[in-house]
Amino acid sequence: MSGKLRILVTGFGPFPGAPFNPTMPLVKRLTGLRRPAFDNVALTSHIFDVTYAAVDRELPELIATRRPQALLMFGLAGRSSHLRIESRARNAVTTRFPDAGRQHARKGSIEGGADAKLFGPHSEKLLRATLATGIDARMSRDAGSYLCNYLSWRAIEAVNGDNELRLAQFVHVPPLAHDGTAASGKSSITLEALVDAGEAMLMELVKLTRQAART
Repeated sequence: MSGKLRILVTGFGPFPGAPFNPTMPLVKRLTGLRRPAFDNVALTSHIFDVTYAAVDRELPELIATRRPQALLMFGLAGRSSHLRIESRARNAVTTRFPDAGRQHARKGSIEGGADAKLFGPHSEKLLRATLATGIDARMSRDAGSYLCNYLSWRAIEAVNGDNELRLAQFVHVPPLAHDGTAASGKSSITLEALVDAGEAMLMELVKLTRQAART
């Protein structure tokens, strides 16, 4: 493959019940990394508003304009004490809770009659890379039924679409204190630990995407 490998890293803004979203500083730190392994990699970032409309509008625009070959997405799991590598997107969307734009989903599924969509075997490889940093990380089969799961579904759709996107992965992070320290009583994970884990995932994703682009 010629030219720089293009990887888009995304997070979410605040939403009802979470006025501080740690994915915002995490994405900023990750796309600011300067490492020899990233010399021929274009890392760009995007923060989605926590609305279904934003995902539906902005994800296709990003894929068309940034032309990413890999997509690494982060979201907040407010009740989790560990990092969660999501293995799939469920065909489910909550009708109980509104998004940050106060809009409710009209039905409890994303598509009629569709099954869950899998990210792929690369999820396990990203988990192993993450565990090597010493962080508490686990595979998850349930990305919820809110915007994180919805973005995951749309991203997997995009991988199977007519574009250059080869791999996508969603990762849930635990809550943090505003200063990047661990959230007392909720998790022992800090922003620095998340950055180390994210860097390991990015390095593995670079290798896997190059392999996928050659096939």
